[in-house]
Amino acid sequence: MTSNLQTMKDVKSIRDTDITGKRVLIRVDFNVPMDANQNISDDRRIRSALQTINYCIDNNACSITLITHLGRPKGAYEERFSLRHVQKRLERLLHKRIEFVEDFEAAKDEIAACSLERIFLLENIRFHPGEKKNDPELSKRLASICDVYVNDAFGTSHRKHASTYGIAEHVDVKVAGFLMMKEIEAFSKALETPTRPITLVVGGAKISSKITLLESVMTKIDKLIIGGAMSNTFLRAMGYDMQASLFEEEYVETARKVLKQAQQNKVKMYLPVDVVITDSIEHPIDVRVVPAQDVFEGFQAVDIGPATVKLFHEAIELSNTIIWNGPMGIYEIDRFSKGTYKIATAIADCYAYTIVGGGDTADAVDKAGETENFSFISTGGGASLELLEGKVLPGFELLDRNK
Repeated sequence: MTSNLQTMKDVKSIRDTDITGKRVLIRVDFNVPMDANQNISDDRRIRSALQTINYCIDNNACSITLITHLGRPKGAYEERFSLRHVQKRLERLLHKRIEFVEDFEAAKDEIAACSLERIFLLENIRFHPGEKKNDPELSKRLASICDVYVNDAFGTSHRKHASTYGIAEHVDVKVAGFLMMKEIEAFSKALETPTRPITLVVGGAKISSKITLLESVMTKIDKLIIGGAMSNTFLRAMGYDMQASLFEEEYVETARKVLKQAQQNKVKMYLPVDVVITDSIEHPIDVRVVPAQDVFEGFQAVDIGPATVKLFHEAIELSNTIIWNGPMGIYEIDRFSKGTYKIATAIADCYAYTIVGGGDTADAVDKAGETENFSFISTGGGASLELLEGKVLPGFELLDRNK
């Protein structure tokens, strides 16, 4: 894991190349959440890219072209995923005019014309069917509109797509943006030279999505806290009848192996001792707290209980490095959010180096009002998971390296 982190740390950053008078294409991650009326509910990812964009402005880049995806369109235009909804927010944050480009090939000459502080925002790159296929032709076409390629999209750096990977094969100068470097530095501090004890807090729905993580970090951590629906699979592995709770029967044996690995590596493992159960998630009538082994027939566990919060809090309080990925329950529903928010507060209040692994966890921390009290909040959920698993992220693989 350490050597892979070092491999990514060795890439050149935008500071290491001359961008004056150059056409700069920045792969940003503006995949922001929106409501039904296409209003942006959280612009953290846009704000995270501003440092790199402003650096290009301040260093007199010939032109600046921004490329990103939004949502999950199926390789064709969908109005609700158009980046026109992002354009105005970006203009407000940058205090600059942003020129929206529907067809980047038709705008080649415009982009090539050297006009300082001219900023272009390309339409959603996932409207192109070749993006997710890492189509070499699309990669070449994107490369043709820039002299310098900057990858600053950590949230998609674990994908081998045309705009995050393929393009780098066709551009002479390819470097990382400030956000990419910040992400690697933050995780390096937590994983390469951590102040022990180091605690991993894992939640979310499925053990299947995080089993590689659990297996790969077992020799690196001192404590492992598991909550959320994925803890139901572990409780099932311990012989508890979880009734209608969400768990993965096919991963029960895997959970047993993880429990054994923790014991063999002397990792202190913490699972829920009590849970919040309900007769219905959508229309709850009966909601109560019961011991983890006493879930009522027909009920399902939807959050950790108060005794579990206290248990987890004590483990967190005696930690010096904490990495958190995954909520403790269905935090999107107020009645089932207490466990997640209390753990957010517990981590925020301790005197430790604290990292949130992006995605739903970052959203939960924000809703708990604790964003400013964490050491670092990653912009990538899936990317941060793969980083913790010890993988070299594809978004870093083809970038130029310091000798």
